[in-house]
Amino acid sequence: MLVTHWVWFVLAVSVASLLVAVLFTREVLASDKGTPAMQAISTAIREGAEAFLKRQYLTIYGFSLLLGVILFAFYAITKDTHLAMITVVSFFAGAICSGLAGFSGMFVSIRANLRVAAAARTSLNRAMQLALRGGAVTGLSVVALSLLGVGVIFLAFGGMNPANDYAAAQIIPYEIVGFGFGASFVALFAQLGGGIYTKAADVGADLVGKVEAGIPEDDPRNPAVIADLVGDNVGDCAGRGADLFESTAAENIGAMILAVALFAKLKDSAHPNIAILAILFPFVARAFGIIASTIGILSVKLKNENEDPMVALNRGYYITTVFAAIGFYIAVRYLLNNNLWFFYAGLIGMANCFLFVWITQYYTEYRYRPVQSIAKASLTGPATNIISGLAVGMESTAMPVIAISASILASYYCGVHAMPGVTGAGLFGTAIATMGMLSSAAYILAMDTFGPITDNAGGIIEMSGAPEDVRMRTDRLDSVGNTTKALTKGYAIGSAALAAFLLFSAYLDAVNELITKKYGVWINGVLTVDPAKLLTKVDISKPPIFVAALVGAALVILFSALAIKAVGAAAQTVIQEVRRQFRENPGIMEGTAKPDYRQCVDIVTKGALKAMVAPGLLAVCVPIGVGLLFRFFITPDDPTLAAEAVAGLLMVGTISGILFAIFMNNGGGAWDNAKKFIETGELGGKRSDAHKAAVVGDTVGDPFKDTAGPSIHVLIKLLCTVTFVMAPLFLR
Repeated sequence: MLVTHWVWFVLAVSVASLLVAVLFTREVLASDKGTPAMQAISTAIREGAEAFLKRQYLTIYGFSLLLGVILFAFYAITKDTHLAMITVVSFFAGAICSGLAGFSGMFVSIRANLRVAAAARTSLNRAMQLALRGGAVTGLSVVALSLLGVGVIFLAFGGMNPANDYAAAQIIPYEIVGFGFGASFVALFAQLGGGIYTKAADVGADLVGKVEAGIPEDDPRNPAVIADLVGDNVGDCAGRGADLFESTAAENIGAMILAVALFAKLKDSAHPNIAILAILFPFVARAFGIIASTIGILSVKLKNENEDPMVALNRGYYITTVFAAIGFYIAVRYLLNNNLWFFYAGLIGMANCFLFVWITQYYTEYRYRPVQSIAKASLTGPATNIISGLAVGMESTAMPVIAISASILASYYCGVHAMPGVTGAGLFGTAIATMGMLSSAAYILAMDTFGPITDNAGGIIEMSGAPEDVRMRTDRLDSVGNTTKALTKGYAIGSAALAAFLLFSAYLDAVNELITKKYGVWINGVLTVDPAKLLTKVDISKPPIFVAALVGAALVILFSALAIKAVGAAAQTVIQEVRRQFRENPGIMEGTAKPDYRQCVDIVTKGALKAMVAPGLLAVCVPIGVGLLFRFFITPDDPTLAAEAVAGLLMVGTISGILFAIFMNNGGGAWDNAKKFIETGELGGKRSDAHKAAVVGDTVGDPFKDTAGPSIHVLIKLLCTVTFVMAPLFLR
């Protein structure tokens, strides 16, 4: 196929993906909406979620506009108006697309919950399919928007112009990193604000409702229950949609940059088009991933009403992986000259994805030892529950680190053997592995959104007073949804680790490109620079580099502390409000008066929007501040000291961030399912004291798994993109 044919293929798949998402939307919205009581509850959830998202995005885009002006001024000062315009346009495009991804993540979910609840009255299979297809709208839309966003920007700036021998294709990937920066900036605030909202409401509802008042989860007498159900949507749907959009967009751009490093060598090969095809490869691989995910989603069906829904979802994931591997092989064959070493690198990424899903499942499902050990520890009180949960979270970091390390080393090895003697081939191999891991992103994201949809469906069934057998069906789906949410968070962390390594390598390439332009001299028509001036390593034995690395580690911890503290502060306000309503209106507990749900929703909204600002700005300001500070330490013998210091911050910040994110995600998920395990009665007998202890442990883990953990891996990629865009600041 010609180069232009592949471009049209990617665009066609992206548009087709959006059309499939529209068809799924129509299918979900055309389903039965249940009783008037169910509809009233769903309407309250929808109105609360939409009101929060509107206020949140007004705040986020206010900051984005200010940052865009600062970016333009910064690049304009360098007297490069063309680059200023490209960077700012890319930044705003990334920010807008990220917002659309977040909105698409919630639009259908807040409407699908009612349809899933209604379907659960007659069929577990139909309820599961509706929940997954509602989630698929998010998955397909996010990945398609990522492809279209980066692809259209690349094309708009002349990246596919054969008249100049695709010369622009070598430059534009460096210039459009602003797209990834804009996506990361919005994703961080969306994930952080949504995470603070959902867990503040959840903690407030659980501690007063379950522990103090002794009423069931999602009891309509709890004034915070609507805020809790709203939080599932704004955190797990809107936040995660923006998060995985940013992951796929940043990975696409990073892979393009590493492909550019191979351009000169490839252009002179026996295959003249292979250079530009290598730059297009991330788009084509992602397009095949969309096709595979669609097939996987359509294949999900229960064999009978007694089958575990998790088995059916896993079956769909395996089908997605098989078709993604076939698509990957086709892409390697026609775009990378049928070099099977690159195909093997892609398979390594897919295997890493599978390992992350399996490891997360082992540490968070109540069928396995870690969760059961927390449940048993609950028999002796909240203290032993918390101790056990912390230990499980810490233990869970080891196996993912081994999986990530093995993937990076093995894919690097494949890249080196794919193109022996070619500088940068090994790193391109790691980029291929990252693409392999993200090839099933649409299906994984569908599974993620499945969680809050089924959680909300269970809440609607409980609050509307539906029969017990219907509640049992939604409980089964809700339990599976808890697992899928934990799995997808683990997947997001694993993909973030590989993507961050990719972006870190791209940052070094960008710095060396700037150094070449600044210090290079023309020799025989080639711009040449003294190799000693290039940034080829990060020497942590230098005091400035060590200090910057220490700041990177501290940044992750401080960021986590601010996020968790924000949840605690907002939850305190919710608890006080719920207690006030119970105290001043005894009819609520008696069932003769309705609680004021709107007041709790408003309290959490204000608290979340206010609290997300400080950690979000910290993530942007600290790396820039470090780079500016260490400019004063630059000497003629060490002109890259400031850029190297920022690289040290990125390196150690990424390492500590990955470990913290894994610890918090798995620890929080294990606490949650330990409570679920006790509720099943499998621990033996009626264990009311153990259940109360497990609720306390689950409450401690809530801000870990749904606020700090998911926000950290977005933080990692934001650090990479902001330093990339601001790299000229770090050189004199």
